[in-house]
This record gives sequence, C-alpha cells and structure tokens, in this order.
Amino acid sequence: MKAAPFAYVRPATLDDAVAELAATAGDGKVLAGGQSLVPVLAMRLGRPGTLVDINAVAGLDGIERRGSVLRVGATVRQRNLERSPEAALVPLVGLALPFVGHRELRSRGTVCGSLAHADPGAELPAVASCLGATMEVTGPAGRRSVAAAEFFLGAMTTAVGVDEILSAVELPVAGPGEGFGFAEIARRHGDFALAGVVTRVRSVDGDVQQAVLSGFGVSERAVTRDVTDLLRSAIGAPDLQQALRDGMTEVAREMVDTAGDAHGSQAYRRRLFAVLGARELARAYRGSTEGRS
Repeated sequence: MKAAPFAYVRPATLDDAVAELAATAGDGKVLAGGQSLVPVLAMRLGRPGTLVDINAVAGLDGIERRGSVLRVGATVRQRNLERSPEAALVPLVGLALPFVGHRELRSRGTVCGSLAHADPGAELPAVASCLGATMEVTGPAGRRSVAAAEFFLGAMTTAVGVDEILSAVELPVAGPGEGFGFAEIARRHGDFALAGVVTRVRSVDGDVQQAVLSGFGVSERAVTRDVTDLLRSAIGAPDLQQALRDGMTEVAREMVDTAGDAHGSQAYRRRLFAVLGARELARAYRGSTEGRS
C-alpha cells in the first residue's frame, strides 16, 4: 500500500514547527526519523493531513551534558547517541541501544521519536522510565517538563498534546554507587521483545538505597516498580540470583498483564520476566558495589 495524500512542511525554527502543527487542528504529525511513522502511513493505519518535518530545525540535534543530566534533542539519531562519547554518562543507553531494531534503522530513527511513539515493546521508553528521565515538551504555550512516570499513558499514547512536540529528553547521568542491567528475549535480534527488563540499583558502602526495575513487552506501556525491599531481602543468600528469582515470580504476576499470542503465552512471558529480572537485578547490584573498599 501507499500513504494517503498529505501536505508537507519543513520549518526552520521550533516556534515555526509548533505553529505549523497547531495550524493543523490535530490533523498533523511530526516527522523526525520516520522509522515508526512511515510504516504506519504506508499501511494507512494513520492518515494525517500534514507532516511537519523538524529535521531542519536548528538546535534539535544536540547531545549535551547539563549538570546532572544528558540532554538529547528531538532529531538525534539513535545510532549517533549509541556511538557518542556522551553515551558513557548514561550506561543504560549503551546497554539498550544495540537492541533497538537494526543498525540501519537506528541510523535514521531518533531517540525522542521512539519515546513519542511509545510502543509497549520498545526498549527506550523502559530505559527512560527506569532512570526517571524528564521529557521536554514544546507547544503554543511554551515549554514544559514531564516526568517519565507521567509521560507514557498507554500503548502508543503519551502526554504530548496534538499541538506539541517532544523537543528533548533529559537522562540522569550515572553517579557513584550505581549499577545497571538490561536484557530482553526476542525471536530474532531486532524483533520486539517477548519480555524485557531494565534495572537500576544505587548503593552506599554496600547498602542498597534504591532498586528500580522496568519492564517492556509485558504490558500496554513500560511498567516500573520499586524493588528495593526485594533486593535487600535477598542479599546475603548463598545464591543471590536464585533468591531474587523466588521474589521476582510474584513481581512478574503483577507486572506482566499482556495477553498471550502466537509467540508466547502470558505464563511463558511471566517466566521469562522473572528469570531476566532476577539476573539483571543481581547484575545491577554487583555493579553498584564494584570498587568498594
């Protein structure tokens, strides 16, 4: 199939892009990398009247550290961030990006585009949720900040209004005593995950201060839980991963609510999630205590 007819505009400033989008009265879509949008158009699952191409907008292609966060602009390609020296400031980005689609898709697809698309099986929304990232949303009323916990509302649904643009994401820079884990199971590399987990642990002198786990491919959106008590209760066990596995089985029952399909039942996904969650939580804990005297 081919896309239905649409108008195309390519503004040069963010203000002009917002104005063009607002002028469509809800019938416009933002085009950045297009790796999610173009297939939707081609299959006529979406028929926007106007595409607002933001690739010529100055200032949206930057990757910059600003104090305790790494700011990633709306047109930054996933591959550019993956290969950027700044990616080391946010280790979860380096762990997750190689699993986002294929290299060719990451060369065009944008970080913010994946976040704005909010596919429940995508990696980056779960990374943003686990880190507690902040989204910069720009609209006719100006700019506003939205926490990741309030940004992802459901499958393909976010807090971005029809006349607004996700102009940047701010990812917290890793600090001392932080460890991370990431894993997913898919039928083939590049496919959406049957189940995936992202973990972050912060420790001080070996004592766990916070442990967070996010899941993707298991619900209608990226889901996040505080698992600090679970991790603390397992520390000291002869086999940390096995001790976590027992607790993760119950967590999986709560977090994995997607229905089964031809690729795997709900019960199968829960087993995957429990195994991956226990392993990556243990990995994140070990990472948080490395180098401790």
